[in-house]
Amino acid sequence: MQRETGGRSRSWIVGAAITVLVDLFFAVDAVPKILGMTFAREGIEGLGFSPDKTAVIGWVLLACLVVFAIPRTAVLGALGLTAYLGGAATINLHGDAASVGPLSFAVCVGLLLWTGLILRRPELLRVLGIRRD
Repeated sequence: MQRETGGRSRSWIVGAAITVLVDLFFAVDAVPKILGMTFAREGIEGLGFSPDKTAVIGWVLLACLVVFAIPRTAVLGALGLTAYLGGAATINLHGDAASVGPLSFAVCVGLLLWTGLILRRPELLRVLGIRRD
């Protein structure tokens, strides 16, 4: 594999860039919920939850994000964030005005999350049985 400055491969750099974008997305989602901003509370209420659950959802998301941001625990954090996305997709499908949009978005974010992680840690492919090096 071709090396870049500092001994990092191109795939690692691309993976890190993808991870930063995914991290920013989740942070922008978590912070308004934690702060109890009106639009976040209304959004949560629109999904059928009581508005007082907004901060709890935000804190759970932030906890998963912090675990994902720590290199040693990134896989555990990725599992937590994937579960969060699954819950978000499920609750959006549960509503009367369910559409494919939220489900597709959650799947795409999940794919980006794992793509970034695998590009940074290709040994995960061996764990999954996809690569046998």
